[in-house]
Order: sequence, then structure tokens, then C-alpha cells
Amino acid sequence: MDGARTGDGGGREVWRVAEALRARMADGAYPLGGQLPAQRELAHEFGVSRDTVQRALKDLIAEGWIESRQGSGSRVIKTQRVQSLTPKSPRSARTALGPIIGRAFEQPEVTLDVYTLTSETLDTHIRLQAERIRAREIAPQSIAVRMLLPSEDLDFPFPRAVDHPDDPRLRERLLAITGRHTSSLRNVLEALRVEGLVPSVDLEIRHVPLVPPYKLYLLNGAEALQGFYEVLERPIVLDGPEEVVALDVLGLGATLIHYLRDDDPDSTGSVFVTSSQAWFDSVLSLLAK
Repeated sequence: MDGARTGDGGGREVWRVAEALRARMADGAYPLGGQLPAQRELAHEFGVSRDTVQRALKDLIAEGWIESRQGSGSRVIKTQRVQSLTPKSPRSARTALGPIIGRAFEQPEVTLDVYTLTSETLDTHIRLQAERIRAREIAPQSIAVRMLLPSEDLDFPFPRAVDHPDDPRLRERLLAITGRHTSSLRNVLEALRVEGLVPSVDLEIRHVPLVPPYKLYLLNGAEALQGFYEVLERPIVLDGPEEVVALDVLGLGATLIHYLRDDDPDSTGSVFVTSSQAWFDSVLSLLAK
């Protein structure tokens, strides 16, 4: 597609491009201080106009991911960090979520419990692991994913338009994002089972009457990652296109704190992983639908 073309940049395409770029920055594909590809290259890769790419970059600038200067392109100024609180852990603060999930999927039996606002980040990482399985890089024999999402009938405090808090379109947008990625996640995991690549695959998605202030990942009963959703004011592009200033949260930009269970049941890592797993199991069994 001709990257110079205009007129194809609806809000959904802007979101798609921006979300893909966020994921790459969060996982270190575009490292801190590095340059993003030129707008023409991105337009060609994503099959959109340069106008769509420019609007996606504008979103990323507003969110603090990149800075852009005339003639110098776009430079990454924020990534998603993982900070370990386990003294003996070899993982540094610059470790990203992707490699940690990747190592978890190298085990023969994979269990992943997730409490999150939407399913988009998890969907992105599961698709990456599915590609590794198809490439025969890894060969788990079982994958069990359990995810807790907020109930759809809740009154979400975010995203919410600053000038018109009762505008339903931002809530509808959030639910649509969750629906698309939940469906994608189901399809990706089911395909691994149907194709015979993973003998046992189980996905359980439940909704709870809670709006998460943080995201939580529990991996193979041995690791936990927690990252708080920071509230910020930013413009959101809707279909139309229309730009709305809203209070929102960004999961991909959050620093994830990493805990590792070890041989000492009283260590910080062991206590956090054990208590987080007990909390997750209790909410799943008693509150989730």
C-alpha cells in the first residue's frame, strides 16, 4: 500500500498502530533512546496512510513514550521496566515482560494466572509464544491460562472524558478492545490444540465486580509480576475521527515489580507469590462469574 495515501486513518487504525508500537517499546524491540522507523516505513508495514501513522505518533507523544523533532524522527523516552525485589534474581530493572513470559513458556507445563483491566497485553504475549511453538523453538505439553477481568456492567472510573464524564463511547471502546483481544486469545490457544502443537490447552476467563488498580501475573506458581495502573490525562482518538481528552490508564507503561518464590518460605518473594496466588484463587472461586 502506498504510504503517502490519506483518508484511511480511522480511529481503530490509529489505535492499532499505536498499540503495536507501544508493545514493541515495552518489550525492548525499540529500546530506550532508540529511534522509531521512519513514518513512510511504518505506513508501509501496517498498510495505512502516513496521516494515520502521524496520529498514532501524536498519541505516543502525549503519553510520554516518544519525543519527536523536525528532521530527527521519533526517539523512545519510555519503556516498560521490570524491577526485581528478589536479591538473588539475575534480572535487572531493564528486563521486559516478554522475556519473563518467554521463559515461563519454556517449561513443559505452563500455568498463567492474570488479573487485568483488559486482555490486550496478554494477547500480544501469548501470540508471540505461539509463534515460538510453531517454529519448534519451545514445546510445552500443557498450557493453562486463567484470567480475571472486571465485570462489564461496572461503572468504570477510567477511561472517562474530562469534559463529558457520562459520554458512553469511551466505555464502549474499552469493552470493544477487551472483546477483540479476548477472542484473539481464545483463537490462538485453540489453534495450538487443534493443530496438535500443544496436547493440553485450557483457557478460563471470568469477570469479577472489581476495577483493578493494578495488573497481576502469576507464572507457573513460582513468579509474580505486579504493576500499578497510573492515571493520566491524555487525548484518545475515536472513530470519526474525533479526539477526546480523557482520564485513562496505561498498562504497558507501568513498571512491573517482579517477585520470585525461593526455598525460604518467609522471604519477600515467597510470601508475595504465595499470598497473591491465594488471593487470586479466592476471587476466582468466590466472586468471579
